[in-house]
Amino acid sequence: MSSDNLFKFARIAGVASLMAAAGLLSSCQVKPLYAVSTGVTQKLSEVSFSDATSRVGQQVRNQLIFIAGRGAGETKTPKYTVDLGVSSGTGGVIYLPSSDTSGAGRTTVTASFTLKDASNGKVLKSGSRSVTSLVDFPSQEFAKQRAIRDSEDRAAREVAEMVAADIAAALSR
Repeated sequence: MSSDNLFKFARIAGVASLMAAAGLLSSCQVKPLYAVSTGVTQKLSEVSFSDATSRVGQQVRNQLIFIAGRGAGETKTPKYTVDLGVSSGTGGVIYLPSSDTSGAGRTTVTASFTLKDASNGKVLKSGSRSVTSLVDFPSQEFAKQRAIRDSEDRAAREVAEMVAADIAAALSR
């Protein structure tokens, strides 16, 4: 094979591989989860959340209402309901041998949810999400309690975002 023929073959192979790659990429159909054309935004605004039983649960519920309603508050006529259960706990992880206390810890917030159709009670999605937030324990007791509360609030916001994404994905189907 001469060098001219080899060059032609390489050029044709290169063009063919570019065409094949373009064909594969054109078949991809990725849509944003919250796109207006999917109707998820409207469906999310029609979700109602069960009452909370704890301060952290109320933080998760408030964040979910904010995300679902895009800041407009909770719907008065829900088409979907979410039964929400939230638990949280904080524990020390690095113990100081001199004082037998902990200098740092972690807060874990777990949210279990069940999304149902309000008209017939059919379960559309259920699941559980968990988030861990790290916290430093200052020596003052009030500062320590405030640090724990801030850690709970951070974890509550993050777990609410994960639950909202799960609900949006279920409603987009």
